[in-house]
Order: sequence, then structure tokens, then C-alpha cells
Amino acid sequence: MKETSRPRAVEGAPQRLNKGTVSRLLKAWPDLLLLVLIVVLAIPAALVVAPAFVGPEQPAATPLPPSWQQPPATLAPRQGLPPLQDKAQVPLPSAVTAQLEPLLKADGGGGFTGLVQDALTGQVLFDHGGSDNRIPASNMKLLTAVAALRAMGPDRRFSTKVLAGPAAGQVVLTGGGDVLLGPGESVPTQVMGHAGLATLAASTVAALQKSGTTGQVTVLVDDSLFSGPALNPAWAQGDVDAGEVAPLYPLALNSARFDPAVTTGARPQDGAAAAAEAFAVQIKAAGAAAGLTVADGVGRFQASSAPDAGAGAPAVLAEVQSATVSQQVDLMLQTSDNYLAEALGRMSAVAAGQPGSNGAATEAVRRQLTELGIPTDNMRLADVCGLALDNQVSARQFAEVVRAITSGADTRLRAALAGFPVAGLTGTLGTRYGDDATARGAGLVRAKTGTLNSVIALSGYVVDADGRLLIFSFIGNGLTPGAAGNKEALDRAATALAACGCR
Repeated sequence: MKETSRPRAVEGAPQRLNKGTVSRLLKAWPDLLLLVLIVVLAIPAALVVAPAFVGPEQPAATPLPPSWQQPPATLAPRQGLPPLQDKAQVPLPSAVTAQLEPLLKADGGGGFTGLVQDALTGQVLFDHGGSDNRIPASNMKLLTAVAALRAMGPDRRFSTKVLAGPAAGQVVLTGGGDVLLGPGESVPTQVMGHAGLATLAASTVAALQKSGTTGQVTVLVDDSLFSGPALNPAWAQGDVDAGEVAPLYPLALNSARFDPAVTTGARPQDGAAAAAEAFAVQIKAAGAAAGLTVADGVGRFQASSAPDAGAGAPAVLAEVQSATVSQQVDLMLQTSDNYLAEALGRMSAVAAGQPGSNGAATEAVRRQLTELGIPTDNMRLADVCGLALDNQVSARQFAEVVRAITSGADTRLRAALAGFPVAGLTGTLGTRYGDDATARGAGLVRAKTGTLNSVIALSGYVVDADGRLLIFSFIGNGLTPGAAGNKEALDRAATALAACGCR
């Protein structure tokens, strides 16, 4: 029998659904609907549950900060000013004069003198009465700084000692020139308070225990290192009353201040006794556990009560040492501390084998300047801090002193460079050079200030726009007290030197 052939489906042609297929689809429809519903509900649930398995959503990548804010991959090269080169052009004197003459004008009465030199050659670039004597105010401290560094050396320290007294139970606090003693523990990282009375007292008590001392201790003070009047007769009593200075002793707390943070107002009038009383308090505290008591009050050590030379020197029970002379010089220049300046002057005299008196201090300063090659014949020195109105020094002499510090042959004087206040940043220049007329000098001008009622001075150094180191000294006398324009005149003149490309 011949097989009947069925028509073949053409690929791509629509297929017809037979009744069986339609019936099967209708029966499966509820199941399909349930499956779709499960899928629809599962998607949101998966979005909620998935983070628990895959972790929180990662934040968008934060862009890297600029390179200058990123930690360095390698050490940066050492930064700073390159060494000065003598190839830098020296300013023309006529150009420097043209810059400064219009600026050095007094606000009211009086007038200015001034001198500018090239540091390397000494060539005078500006001279307006530079050789005339003037009252220098605190610029005097530059002379004292040079004398102290030369007479004693930058690394010298002053010792405050406790010696066994002539009688049993006596201890003698002996001044060695440190007027920056602190009342508490020694703080080696500081200049003020580098040596502390609490540290000295603890060492003293330990020595007394070791020697078998018990019972009551009497504190005496020996301030005989300084001699002559404790107050310079050239100082006005009003300045003493105002706390500009105080009677000088070879030991004192906080440069003869009640509080080191308060640098104005009245000072203790007996710095040695004040230090001894503070030491007695510390002895009492340190000695309580050892059964030691301290007698009320302190007395002064009398040389006549000391044992005869044949009996030997008294035993040293304890000792603390000051910051170095260079550190003290820097503090003196930065803060313009009159008391510290006078103490350094007297210690310079003692180092030369002279008495620790005011007269010997001024002579010690003069001697050191003469040995340095700076003419002093017409110089008059009444004190070494600049408070006396009888001082007479010229701008030329100050310029030579600054030049000796910055570039002279005696390298010990370089230790004073860090003490020069920096315009707009440190010390007595910290609040100056902030207006439009002087801002260009901020951070560049380095100079010692000087201010009295009718006197203002500024002596220092600056690197000009061409890289040349210039030395300057400007002094105003007979000025109208309180006239703001005088200080501005000096600051503008120093700023002009900093910006000078004077050719």
C-alpha cells in the first residue's frame, strides 16, 4: 500500500495549535501565573538580602588629593637660602640713597641718622649722619651680646651651687650669674628655667641625708659675685618703679620677674632674697620625708663667718647649671630683657677678672669692641642694656657690630644671629611689618629694636632682591613721644632695602 506523505513544516512559518496543545496550556495557566508572581516578589527581596552576603555597597572612588598634599615618597631636598655669593651685585650708593632719603622722615620733632653697608666688603651705601653720636636705647644690647660671646664663649654656663654653711645645719645658696632660674624642676629644653630650684633642693636634701644631717636647716644666700651699687645711678627712678629694670644680683628667678609670663610691671627689688626664699620652700617640701625642717626666713651669707682658708673650701652639696651664654644672648635680643643684659654685662667683666659691677661691665663691653677693631673713642657707655639716656653710640658703630656678627672673622659671634627678631614673626618685631607699606619686609628683615620715650632705633641685616647681604642701622633722637610715624619710617626703610635691586 502506498504510504501517504504528510506535508512538512516550512522553517520560519507560523505553526497552528491543535486542540490538545491549547487544552494543555489552559490547564497549566495557574501554575505559570504563580511562577511569575514568585519571581516578581523575589526580586525586591533579593535586593534587600543580597548586601548581607556580598557586603555593603562600595563608595565611589575618592579622587586623590593634589601631589603637594600627599605623603612624600622620598625625602625632599634640603630647603633654605643658598649661601651668599660675592658675585651678587652690590647696590649703587646713589640708588640706595634715593630709596631711603624720602622714608627716613621724623613724625613731628627730632630726626634720624643712619648707615647702610655691604656686609662682605664694608662699602658704605648710605650715610646720613652715620658717625654722629646718638642715644641708642636697646640697640645697646647688640654691644653686650658681642662682649658676652667674646669674653665667655657661646657654650659657657653659669652654676648655681649650694654649699655647706659655716655652722651645722646651714646651707648657702650661692649665685653664679644665672638670673633665669625657675622655681620648679629644671627644664633642659628651655632657656628660662633651664636650672630649677626644686631640682637643686632635691639634690641638696639627698646630700644632707648622706652626711647624716637631721633636724632644722637654715638657708643663707651668697650674692657676693656682683659688687657695687645694685642699681645704676644712670637709671631714672620712674623706669625702676615701672619694672623696666631692678637691682642686680647674681641669681634671680625669671630674670627678676614674679611670673615669667608677665613681662611688665613691678619686679622683685631683691632678686637674690626672692630666689633664696623660693629655694627654702623647695627644701622644706623635699626634706619633709627625711625629717628635715627649715628655719623661717633666709639670711645673707657673711664672708667674715666663713672658715679660714686653711680649713679648706666649703663642701658643694648640690649644683645646677644655666642655659648656655649663646642661648641667653638670643633670649636677651629677642625679648630686649634689660635685667638679663645687665647680668651678662657683669658676667663678662667677671670673666675678665674684673669686679661684677656696673662700671666694670661697661668697660668690659668697650674692651671687647676695641679688640674686635671697632673704634670706641667717642663712644659713651652708661649701662649695657640701653635704658640710660647718657649712652652715646653712632649708627656706624652699630653697623660695624652687626657686620662683625654676620660676616666677621670671629665666628663665635654667629651665635647671636638667631637672636635677631624677624620682621612680622618673632620677638620685638613680631607685631610689626603687617601693613601694605612694610609687608614686603616681613620674614626678611632681621633687626634689634630700641625704644625710649623720644628715641627709636633699628639695627640689623637683610638680603636684598639681588642676593646681597646688607647691614643697616637707623637711629632717631628727639622724637615726638608716641608719634606712630617714626616706627613706620624705620620699618619702611628696612623694607626698601629688602626689595632693593638698587642699580
